[in-house]
Amino acid sequence: MNLHFDLFDLKLFVYVADARSLTRGAEKACISLAAASTRIKQMEEAVGGKLLHRSAQGVSLTAAGQAVLYHAKRVMQQMEHLRCDMQDFGKGIKGHVRVFANTTSITEYLPQKLAGFLTQHPAVQVDLREYLSEEIVRAVADGEADIGILAGDVHTGELDARPFGRNQLVLVVPAAHHLAGAASVAFADTLDEQHVGLHHGSAIHRFLQRRAELAGRGFNPRIQVSSFEAICLMIEAGVGVGVLPASSAQRLSMAMRIATVALSDAWAERELKLIARSREQLPASARELFDHLVAP
Repeated sequence: MNLHFDLFDLKLFVYVADARSLTRGAEKACISLAAASTRIKQMEEAVGGKLLHRSAQGVSLTAAGQAVLYHAKRVMQQMEHLRCDMQDFGKGIKGHVRVFANTTSITEYLPQKLAGFLTQHPAVQVDLREYLSEEIVRAVADGEADIGILAGDVHTGELDARPFGRNQLVLVVPAAHHLAGAASVAFADTLDEQHVGLHHGSAIHRFLQRRAELAGRGFNPRIQVSSFEAICLMIEAGVGVGVLPASSAQRLSMAMRIATVALSDAWAERELKLIARSREQLPASARELFDHLVAP
């Protein structure tokens, strides 16, 4: 097999596959439909088989097409990494790093870690986004994120995974609450209480919602706010109870009349992991950040 795909062919194929349309893929590549069709046919001739199933509804990928798409996306990402690495080469590390992380990492661990890194590398831009751990694994595997930070027993497959710390989720209650002083409580047993939580879009809200569903219950907080501190202020005022990372709860309890109760659920004790598809294949700026975050 004599394969000679140029970068434009690979980019065109990605556009067509993502749009599920030869017409829209050609438009995005800024070439005519006829030219796009010819290029795809030449790719199929080189492979020796069909890459696309064509129908009136659009196109879908064959097994060979799925394999080409997988490698094409990685080639395009490596070219973007090359561009970033070469940009202003010799003037210090420069670039754009995409980091997807869970709620606890963003609020408890990353502020100080990122502050130190960004002070050392003022030309680096970090795009930090909050997602559920399962979503973070998919994003890193698919190349949507350079680095991921996740919590819990989530399968990371062949990704490069490093320990990033441990944290535990606890129940926070008003100081005079009937559960204050309890050794532990199961999350499902707290769902009859009024809960205070983070906003719907937060990873921890969706995580707790899923845990409630697995227990056959609903999770509908009485009020939702924008920070752990706001949750604790509401709890102190007697609005309800809430589930927070132990590190946040313990820090805030020193200034508020609230109490923490351990959750007896196994999932409440969580290991944090730092992941990348491959540390060695990261662009220079992302590799420097990865090493900075791994360092004790």
